[in-house]
Amino acid sequence: MQAQRKAAKQRNSPPSRAPRPEYIAAIRYPDGRRDLFHIRNADNLADARNLVISEVGDVQSVMIALRH
Repeated sequence: MQAQRKAAKQRNSPPSRAPRPEYIAAIRYPDGRRDLFHIRNADNLADARNLVISEVGDVQSVMIALRH
């Protein structure tokens, strides 16, 4: 006669989400100053651009890249 095992309890772990991408933005202001921003709460490049522009206001140029 063989011993029976109890069924292992299943752990209710929440489904893992893929980490959101992180972006870096280089800003140049009209007066020549420049700055770098790290964007963590953006869904895509367009969203990252909108977040930066809404945060800093008037800019001469914005360059955004995916941060590795």
